Amino acid sequence: MVRFLVLALLSLAGVTQTSASPTQASERPNSTEEQPPLGTGSLPFPWSRLRLPGYVVPLHYHLLLHPNLTMLSYSGTVRIELQVQNNTNWVVLHSKGLRITTATMLDQNLAHLSDQVLPVLHNPTHEQTAIFSPRVLSGGQKYFLFLEFGAELGEGFYGFYRSTYRTSTGETRTLASTHFEPTSARMAFPCFDEPSFKANYSISIRRSRAHTALSNMPVQTVVLNDGLMEDRFAVSVRMSSYLVAFIVCDFRSVSATTASGVKVSVYAAPEKWQQTRYALKAAVKLLEFYEKYFNIKYPLPKQDLVAIPDFQAGAMENWGLITFRETSLLYDPATSSASDRVWVTMVIAHELAHQWFGNLVTMEWWNDIWLNEGFARYMEYISVNATYPKLRVEDYLVDTCFAAIGRDSLNSSRPISSAAESPTQIEEMFDTVSYDKGACVLHMLRHYLTDQVFQSGIVRYLHRYSYSNAHNQDLWDSLANVRRSIKLYIFYYKLGGSSPEWEHLDLTTMMNTWMLQTGVPLVTVARQGSRHIPATDTSTSIHRHLMTTLTDSVDVGEEVGWVKVNVDMAGYYLVHYDGSGWDDLIQLLKDNHTALSFMDRTHLIHNAFQLTTAGRLSLDKALDLIGYLRSESHTVPLLEGLAYLEAFYRMVERRDLSDVTQNLRTYILWYFRGVIDRQTWSDKGSVSERRLRSELLSLACHLGDLPCLKQAQRSFTHWLDSNSTLNLPADVAETVYSVGAQEDTGWESLLQTYTHSLSETHKRKILSALASSRDTNKLTRYLGLEGEVIRTQDLDSLIAMVARNPRGHHLAWSYLQKYWSTLVDKFQLGSFSIRNIIIGTTAQFSSTEELTEVRVFFESIHEQASQLRVTEVAMDNIQKNILWLQRNLGTLRSWLKQQID
Repeated sequence: MVRFLVLALLSLAGVTQTSASPTQASERPNSTEEQPPLGTGSLPFPWSRLRLPGYVVPLHYHLLLHPNLTMLSYSGTVRIELQVQNNTNWVVLHSKGLRITTATMLDQNLAHLSDQVLPVLHNPTHEQTAIFSPRVLSGGQKYFLFLEFGAELGEGFYGFYRSTYRTSTGETRTLASTHFEPTSARMAFPCFDEPSFKANYSISIRRSRAHTALSNMPVQTVVLNDGLMEDRFAVSVRMSSYLVAFIVCDFRSVSATTASGVKVSVYAAPEKWQQTRYALKAAVKLLEFYEKYFNIKYPLPKQDLVAIPDFQAGAMENWGLITFRETSLLYDPATSSASDRVWVTMVIAHELAHQWFGNLVTMEWWNDIWLNEGFARYMEYISVNATYPKLRVEDYLVDTCFAAIGRDSLNSSRPISSAAESPTQIEEMFDTVSYDKGACVLHMLRHYLTDQVFQSGIVRYLHRYSYSNAHNQDLWDSLANVRRSIKLYIFYYKLGGSSPEWEHLDLTTMMNTWMLQTGVPLVTVARQGSRHIPATDTSTSIHRHLMTTLTDSVDVGEEVGWVKVNVDMAGYYLVHYDGSGWDDLIQLLKDNHTALSFMDRTHLIHNAFQLTTAGRLSLDKALDLIGYLRSESHTVPLLEGLAYLEAFYRMVERRDLSDVTQNLRTYILWYFRGVIDRQTWSDKGSVSERRLRSELLSLACHLGDLPCLKQAQRSFTHWLDSNSTLNLPADVAETVYSVGAQEDTGWESLLQTYTHSLSETHKRKILSALASSRDTNKLTRYLGLEGEVIRTQDLDSLIAMVARNPRGHHLAWSYLQKYWSTLVDKFQLGSFSIRNIIIGTTAQFSSTEELTEVRVFFESIHEQASQLRVTEVAMDNIQKNILWLQRNLGTLRSWLKQQID
């Protein structure tokens, strides 16, 4: 019998930190402050801060652009209506890489304030431009700033940049597109490029008759101007500069209309037009869901979704004109797998959620980007679960939370709400913490508040702050006002007995502990008193309790059986069961694993191995826990257990620990023989079954399983015999290609197919397969194909794929060191691509020699590395791997020998 659970709470990431939200700079330029050594004539640059002053506010942009897709340049004019708050002679705004040729100041009647040419000053370090008006701009008055400018279409993925695609006949065609988030609107036109400076936009674009122009709003009029077409778009709603978008292309589209009358269109290159059908259907269904869920009609008359051939991110939520990487929008039933379908649906759901969270209501500053990204990530699961229940996206939510915990358990993690000022710091805010941890904290909050209170609270938040900006506190206030007395609980636990009384806590106080602190909470559960716990207790009683101190006790009643804390992993924290707690749960899983939900079983597996990494649980105990998996019929816990075994295998494989490698391979293939043999080489079954098939057969072939290799080789031979025209089952195609890529003929055939394929999801599978070759000469050649065969947008993935190969990880790391400056020029310093390359090339390092080599390289690029949090993450990961081997290699070796013998 058990009377009490004794609980202890600490952070797994060590010291907690807090961060305050930066305030908007509103001071007027002060000539007595130290100025940068920039200026025109005797005029010093009037502003020294990264954030713009708040004494001049944009109200309306009138923007005209004329891109030349032959000359790869563009010219433009912008007339910005300004509200001046205080008397000043200066207007300071953003501009980067633009040639501003003319600056004119007009009064509210569009009369010139001066006959002089206005001085234009630049501060490239802060990406700012200042215009001096000899006549004082009076506070409380409106003025117009008129600028003429020009620039080259960008070579990268930011600002107004060029993209190309090749037709099936080999013709290369050019388009121009934009990507502004977070700080790149200033690369396309002079603007107040901060999220709080919301304004209306009237955009006009000149183009040839052969092209189509798109922007946030529908075309209102089209006029002929000097032989060119000029599209004049309707005035936009009030929005932040990073949401402005425009495209000039020759794409085709499919369209449909939602129940509320919104026209939805999906655009793609002409020969990929047929791959847009699924996205159109999903976008209509999801848009209709969000209108009902948020109780706010989508505020624009149209919503375009466009597949851009060259695109660094997955997608971008520009209001009314969402841009996507082709793999995130296009779906080809012949070559797209079940996982591809889930991905496309989730990305569309994410970007459409942004039309409310981020676009309609925008965070005040980038320190709270989680208000955009955390919500959009979480709404993916809510919306797709409601609209496409057969996709079983709730199965993927645990992966999101586990990814967040993995990052958050490192000392280099950060609070969800963190200070960020420079463009590089802001870029790095778009990370696992903002997206995944933000989503999982919202998931926890929704469970505490109930679905109804959570939904009503965010509807209130969206209504109250529509077309404006918000902070964390605004969200907590909106939720609290829905239900003045909100009952919140730090964790769930499952047992037999009566429910303790619910306790009350101020919402702001509670949520600030999650927003402003770093790390994953660890709850340690200990039993006190004499007891006998039946391991097969099938209690369905769920209790809630709030921890308000570092230690606490809970009365669980006289008739309690086993205890499982954090039911279905609703809470964002880890749980350690002291004493015999883990032994009891191990026995429960062996005797009757269905006494726990599949989510609880998955959570226990994850917790056990995370605690092993943290040095709080022995590895053999965690391995014993997954000993029940032969009886497991659910994909999620089965894949979770296999993922850890695969991770261990890849680590010892890279260290060339032959005895452990061989025994672990033998154990996995022996223990999971039954489930491996049950897999078919087809696309049949539910999404969960297809996901298991894809991942399990991939692992089996990597481990050298003979039946798997033989079937894959047979399928690959059939594919070769068909002259590469045979469509393999999409769920196993990557595995088949990976096996085929080990031979010279197969590798070359795959490379040719990659070059000519019109399906980006198909090409992605081949990209991965080619990187699996055990021939280091081929891998070296492969890394050199970027720009010639492989698009620059895929280079970060290519490097990470080669690094994952035990024959390629040092090649990839050497490539990073040799071409570091080139990579930064291609992708920008704080970008996801640079972070992906750094983490991808170092994640599997596990020796002190490798740690030293990485540290020396980061020191050699100190000026850049010091700006990046990801360098600390990379070092932490290597140190974690070293420590894991020191603690656990001997135990793993001994445990495997016992199993094999």
